[in-house]
Amino acid sequence: MTPILPGATIGFLGGGQLGRMAAMAARSMGYDVHVLDPDPNCSARAIASKTITAAFNDVNAAIELARGCDVVTLEIEQISKVALDAAAQHAPVRPGSAPVYIIQDRIRQKRWLRDNKFPVGDFREANEAGDIEQAVLEMGASIAKSTHGGYDGRGQVRIADPSDGVMAWNTLGKRACLVEQMLPLFFELSVLVARRPGGEMVVYHASYNVHTRGVLTWAVTPALVDDNFLKQAAALAPAIAEKIGIVGLLAVEFFVTTDGRLLVNELAPRPHNTFHHSERAVTTSQFEQLVRAVCDLPLGSVDIVTPGAIINLLGEVWLQKTPPRFADSLNTTGSRLHLYGKPDAREGRKMGHISAIGSTSLHAIRGVLTSYNVLISGSLEVGSNTSTKIDLGGWIWPQSADTNNN
Repeated sequence: MTPILPGATIGFLGGGQLGRMAAMAARSMGYDVHVLDPDPNCSARAIASKTITAAFNDVNAAIELARGCDVVTLEIEQISKVALDAAAQHAPVRPGSAPVYIIQDRIRQKRWLRDNKFPVGDFREANEAGDIEQAVLEMGASIAKSTHGGYDGRGQVRIADPSDGVMAWNTLGKRACLVEQMLPLFFELSVLVARRPGGEMVVYHASYNVHTRGVLTWAVTPALVDDNFLKQAAALAPAIAEKIGIVGLLAVEFFVTTDGRLLVNELAPRPHNTFHHSERAVTTSQFEQLVRAVCDLPLGSVDIVTPGAIINLLGEVWLQKTPPRFADSLNTTGSRLHLYGKPDAREGRKMGHISAIGSTSLHAIRGVLTSYNVLISGSLEVGSNTSTKIDLGGWIWPQSADTNNN
């Protein structure tokens, strides 16, 4: 295939923070950037030379984007198949509609993983309240998830008793949903794969991730966990990417249970929150790698330069009584502030993140949490550190056993 060289135009379906950071990487490599997003004030607007404000199922808008670009990619999987197929008539769309169609629906995704013999937890499909009740009878405590969207803990209902089935069905809008058995989790990992159109792949070192109420709190690489889990995850992720035919990036989220199972949680065909530390910790960031992959350029090295960690900054930081202490926070050695240019802070909304590097993964974690604590309170205290366990602002690493399906 002929590579798409700098000077060309890359179109992004989606202009959120992932599109913004990927567009910044594209700009630094000499590409022009166009964006399509429903929000006229989307994060990537400041980076793009052209922004189309339209819904993700707007076929005419998708065609307009593609006609002005040499290649089209995405930063959110909730783009309608008809829009992706329409855009593909005018420019290469990477990834194409086939893998995105599978991944964007949780039931289709889980069914595809199971049918292709990838390890997943027990689940059921529910098309009415009675199906949820039956699922809980069969599997015990479960979590019901909307089939589309519902990121960061939204669109999910935990169910301890079959009698909660009607409540869950109503809460999720009386639409088809996925019901998953609650798992006894030990910890969570993610692995990122980049794949070119011809099939060449690189696999990033695993990220160790900690969530709070379904939202990523912090992540670190390299993940200091048992090599057996790392090897399994590093083999499964590219196998999934190849089987599903991804071109671009595929993030694979894994659960590790207290009884030693490594299970696939979810897939994302785009840059991923758990690999924001790749901007500082890895030779090639996930954002530059996306540009390389979709433009069919040689993939960059994924060697870890130094351990790195990130912590998310949610809208609550802006909504507290005391304004964020950005300047004080940046006084922390090794830390860097990344803001997404969003005009309005809301509870639970991702407004930015802090990254830090260190001589070890533990030092990097301590760096981001120290910087975060200074930012919100001015305090440097982040807990105690021992050779086997680190207590950082209430999080124990490695985590103790907890039943918590995100």
